[in-house]
This record gives sequence, C-alpha cells and structure tokens, in this order.
Amino acid sequence: MKTFGKTYLFLALFLGGVFTSDLSADPPSNPPPPPGGGHGAGSNQPPAGAPLDGGLGILFILGTAYAGIKIYKSKTGGNEQN
Repeated sequence: MKTFGKTYLFLALFLGGVFTSDLSADPPSNPPPPPGGGHGAGSNQPPAGAPLDGGLGILFILGTAYAGIKIYKSKTGGNEQN
C-alpha cells in the first residue's frame, strides 16, 4: 500500500509540474501601453491586465501536492493525532 501512495503522489506532482511549466513558458503577448500624462490628461483607458499565469501555476502545484498528501494519508491511515 505504501508503494501505491508514493507512486500516486509522485505522479500527481509530476503531472502538476508538466501542466504548469507550459503556463510560464509563453512570453508576454504585448508590452504594456506607455503611461498617461496624469489625471484627466487624456481619454480614460482601462487599467492594464495583471499577469495571472505565475500565481495560478503555483496555486495549482500547491493544490495538487495537498490533494496528493491527503490521498496518501487516507490510503495509509495516517490521520491519527500524535
């Protein structure tokens, strides 16, 4: 049983790394526009978008690791308090 849990945890972490490595490999599509001249000095433009790929990748990796640990503990009976 321990081998199955370790194998499943390794597989989950490996696949998590493979899927998130593609997210951070793409370069930014366009550079941001130049800054405006101040408040009211031109037309109102929406703010530039925030990059989400790095944060989502980290969140995905941590979630995958957490789920793998929970599954491993449930398979091995590791939910006892010390």
